[in-house]
Amino acid sequence: MPSRTDTPIATDAALDKLAIDTIRTLSMDAVQAANSGHPGTPMALAPVAYTIYQRHLRFDPADPSWSDRDRFVLSNGHACMLLYSMLHLAGYEVSLEDLKQFRQKGSKTPGHPERGHTPGVEVTTGPLGQGIANAVGLAIAEQMLAARFNRPGHEIVDHHTIGIAGDGCLMEGVSFEACALAGRQKLGKLIFFYDDNKITIAGSTALAFTEDVARRFEAMEWQTLRVDDANDTAAIDRALIEAKGDTARPTLILLRSHIGYGSPKKQDTKEAHGEPLGDDEVKAAKRFYGWPEDAKFLVPDDVRGQQDAWRDRGKKWSSEWRERFAAYRQAYPLEAAEFERVMAGRAPDGLDAALAPLRESPKAEASRESGAKAIQALAAAAPELVGGSADLDPSTKTFINASVNFDFDRRDGRNIQFGVREHGMGSIVNGMAAHGGLRPFGATFFVFSDYMRPTIRLAALSKLPSIFVFTHDSVGLGEDGPTHQPIEHLASLRAIPGVHVFRPADARETAEAWAAAIQRMDGPTLLVLSRQKLPVIDRERAGAGASEGALRGGYVALEAAGARQVTLIATGSEVGPCIEAAGLLQQEGVTIRVVSLASWEVFALQQASYREAVLGPADGVRISVEAGATMGWDRYTNPRGASIGIDRFGASAPGPTNMESFGFTPVAIAERVRNVVRESH
Repeated sequence: MPSRTDTPIATDAALDKLAIDTIRTLSMDAVQAANSGHPGTPMALAPVAYTIYQRHLRFDPADPSWSDRDRFVLSNGHACMLLYSMLHLAGYEVSLEDLKQFRQKGSKTPGHPERGHTPGVEVTTGPLGQGIANAVGLAIAEQMLAARFNRPGHEIVDHHTIGIAGDGCLMEGVSFEACALAGRQKLGKLIFFYDDNKITIAGSTALAFTEDVARRFEAMEWQTLRVDDANDTAAIDRALIEAKGDTARPTLILLRSHIGYGSPKKQDTKEAHGEPLGDDEVKAAKRFYGWPEDAKFLVPDDVRGQQDAWRDRGKKWSSEWRERFAAYRQAYPLEAAEFERVMAGRAPDGLDAALAPLRESPKAEASRESGAKAIQALAAAAPELVGGSADLDPSTKTFINASVNFDFDRRDGRNIQFGVREHGMGSIVNGMAAHGGLRPFGATFFVFSDYMRPTIRLAALSKLPSIFVFTHDSVGLGEDGPTHQPIEHLASLRAIPGVHVFRPADARETAEAWAAAIQRMDGPTLLVLSRQKLPVIDRERAGAGASEGALRGGYVALEAAGARQVTLIATGSEVGPCIEAAGLLQQEGVTIRVVSLASWEVFALQQASYREAVLGPADGVRISVEAGATMGWDRYTNPRGASIGIDRFGASAPGPTNMESFGFTPVAIAERVRNVVRESH
C-alpha cells in the first residue's frame, strides 16, 4: 500500500527569507491599499506561517476540501492578511488581484477570515478565542472519525490541527473552556502557537494580562514549548517536530514576536496593531527587509516559481491518500461507502422510518422527553450523530444510550461531556461541524443560550449544520425562578440571520423538528424544548399542512368549525391551551383557528399561498400566544389582533402556577380573545 510522505518544499535559506518577506510586504501593501486592517501581526508572524505551511501542513491547494488534509486555524483573525498572503504563495485560488482587493466588497479577502468564502479558510475567525475553541472541535472530530473508520494498515483519517492564537484570544474565557477540555481529552494532534507580542490595542498587555500562560496550560495538561524569536525558523521547525512527537497531550508553543517587525517607528507599538503603517513607514520597513521600497504587491520570480512546487506536492499528497483509500475500499467496501457519505454530508437512508413510531404514536410528554426518544432513534439510523451537554444530560435528556462517553481511551464514544462550559461547547460543536463527517449537537438549558450566542451567530455566518438543543424553555420550568426562566431568548435568537429555531408543541412536532435539523446542511438548527408535559395535538381536527407539521414551519393545528373569526398563532407549550381555549369560545359562538408556528424561519421559506392558507387573510383577527417576549410577533398579528406574551422577568413558583399567573391557561387565553374581539368591532 502507498506510504504517507511528508516533504518540505525544497528551498534554501535565502529563498526562505525572500518568501517570508514577500508575505510581510504583501500584507503591508494590502492594508495600505485598503487604508484599513492589521499589518503588525503578519509582519511578525510571517516566518511562523511559512514554516507551518512549508514543512508541517499537509494540504492540496487544488483540492481545499480533501478530507485528510491538516487543518490550519488563524484564531487571531484580524491578522488575516498573513493567511491570505500565505494561501496565495502556496498555490490556492487566491490571486494577487484578490490581495489587492483586501477588504473590498465582494472580494475573496474580507476583513476577517470567512469559512466557505476563501479557499483554504477552515473556520470563520475574528471574534477572539473562537478559532482556538473551534480547533478543539476539529481535533475531536479527527479522533472520532479515526476511531470509527480506520483499520489496521488502513489509516484513512490521520491529520493534525495547527493554529495560531494571540494574547487577545487567550484573554477570552472561551479559549480556556475549550482548551481545558482538550487537555482532559489528551488531544495530541492539536498544536497551537501563542503569539506573545506583548501589545494590545490599548498598549502593553501588562495593562490587563500578566498571568503565566505556560503554567496555566500545563495545569490544563498541555505540553508547553518555547521559541524565543519568531524569526528563528529552525527553532519553529524543531518545536513543531517535538509537538508532533507528544501524542498524549495537545501542545502550546509560546512564541516571542515583535509586532510590526521591521517598522523603524512602529515596531512593538500599539500603532502597528490595527491601522495602516503609512506610506513612509511602509517604505522604511521595506528598506529594512532589503526590499524595493517603491514596489507594491511584488512577488519575486523565485518565490512565484515555487507555486508549482506547492501545487505538485499537494497533488502528490492527496493522490497518495486516494490510492490508500482505494485499497481501503477494496478491503472494506461498506465502510468506504459510508465514509464517503458522511464526508459529503448526505443524510442516511432510513431517517423517516426511524422517526415514524414517534410521529405515528405520539404520547403526552415533555418535549425534552420526546427529544430524547428522537435522539435514540436517529442515533441508530445516523451513526454520525454525536454530541453532549454542558453537564446537563440527565436534565436535557441528550445522552445517546447505545454508546459511551468519548474519552482518551474510548475515542469511539459518541457522547461528549463538555462540562459546565456552554460557550466552549458551542464553539467546539462548530469546529466538529466544520471538520465534516459528523452531525454534532450540544445541549443546555435555554436560558444559558446567552452564553452561546456568539457561537450560534458564527455557525449561521459560516453555514455550519450545528444542532443546539435547549430545554426548560419558559416560565413553565417552575421553581428555579427568573434566573433560569428564558423570556427574551426566542426573540433574540430568531433575530440571527440563517438560524432555524424550532419550538415544537408536542411529541410529533419534536420528531419532525429533529428530522429537519439532522437533514439541514446550510446552517444551524435550534431545538427549544419544554420541561413540562405537552398534550398531543389531534391532527384529525387539523387543517392545512397537518400531514407535514413542523417540517413546514407552521400548520393549522385546529381548524375552525364555521366562519372563522380569530386565528390564534402559538408555539410550543402554548398550542395546547390555545386549542382548549378555542373549545371554550366555540360554545359561545366565537370560531377559532389555532396555528402551531413551530419555526418562523422554516415557515417563511414556504410559498406565499401556503402561508396565507395557514394564517388566513391579513385583515382577520390574529393573536399570537407565546410564553416569552412579544417582540417580533407583530409580523404575524395585525392592528385588530394582539400578542399574549411575557415582557418582564419570571418568578420562582411551581410551573403550573407560573403559567396561570402569566395568563397561559385556556380560561385566561379565552378571556383575552373575548376582549380583543370586542375591541376590534
